[in-house]
Amino acid sequence: MEFFAIAQTGLDEQAIQEQITVGQMEDYCDTVVVLESDGEIGEIDTVWGEFLVQRQKIRGGVRFALLTCPNALAWTVTTGFPPAPDGVVIHGTINRTEQSEDFAASVAEFIEDWRLGLENSTDE
Repeated sequence: MEFFAIAQTGLDEQAIQEQITVGQMEDYCDTVVVLESDGEIGEIDTVWGEFLVQRQKIRGGVRFALLTCPNALAWTVTTGFPPAPDGVVIHGTINRTEQSEDFAASVAEFIEDWRLGLENSTDE
């Protein structure tokens, strides 16, 4: 399943890669608590429980993956490409084609929390 949100920010690829780190995740998403961070990997607490998370720099921004999640939740924060070349696209995926409505709604809310956090972070 896929989930999308588009944030209107002034962040470019370099800013995304420099600022949106595992250690800074809770600055951009209210539903994440960083428990531990060591470079590109860490442990976070989410609405679904605690997970090992890994960050990778990718073209246009960054990718996060919950390494211990049974649904293999991963999301990217990128700019410069469709569907919103001038915005920041938050794109999330899980490894299931079907999931309960409640769980799918919670993932959609998580992606929306990222959008709101990114937009609010550029207002300061």
